Amino acid sequence: MNRCDEMFPDATREPEAPPRSSGTDTERICRLLSNATLFKGLALDEIAHFARGAREASAGKGAILFHRGDPCTGFHLIVRGQIKLAFSSSEGNEKVVEILGPGQSFGEAVMFMDRPYVVMAQTLTDCEVIHIAKHVVFEEMGRDPIFCRKIIAGLSCRLHQLIADVESYSLRSGRDRIIGYLLREEENEETVRTGRVSIRLPTSKGTIASRLNLTQEHFSRILHELIDAGLIEVEGRTIHIPDLARLRATLS
Repeated sequence: MNRCDEMFPDATREPEAPPRSSGTDTERICRLLSNATLFKGLALDEIAHFARGAREASAGKGAILFHRGDPCTGFHLIVRGQIKLAFSSSEGNEKVVEILGPGQSFGEAVMFMDRPYVVMAQTLTDCEVIHIAKHVVFEEMGRDPIFCRKIIAGLSCRLHQLIADVESYSLRSGRDRIIGYLLREEENEETVRTGRVSIRLPTSKGTIASRLNLTQEHFSRILHELIDAGLIEVEGRTIHIPDLARLRATLS
């Protein structure tokens, strides 16, 4: 039994009737699902169709949700915390593919391919995750064409990001990758800012370095170069940018 089976023991079971949970539990799961990008725009009664296949679980920092090669029984939504998707070798080397946070989902593509996971998923913080069984997703896709389009749009965005990553790794310097990452993190804030800004890195520098296809040593060396150039100031996980426009102007 893999970790995902332990967390979601009913994931592979197609219930003959909705699970025996209180109305309060169902309403809570519906509210949690409504905050996810995939379910934006759906009414609560529409989201309730998915609640019958949803299982909620908590996991501490460092927990493995699934390994590469484990069977995929559905997809996951992150309610709280951060999760990394990564490749790992028998020698212990690791390549981080994605760092995901609240409202994001993962596992949809493998679910449709009916193949085992090709990456591992590990929590970077204490997490709360909802697993939605694939038979429920397939039923709702057959019933609701709008939801089908949302699924396709989400997978298309993932493909677009993958292409952008390949372009970045192939054509952009490590320096530009780090600056681009910092600018992207700043742009994720709710308000557009200028001048001096501060960014809190969501996870360790080593994990971010792997995400950018850099060694930790190379990542640290570039940070020191940016510090010496007066473009950033580093305080633990917090990166202070004295002049955002100046940093942006240094991109190749």
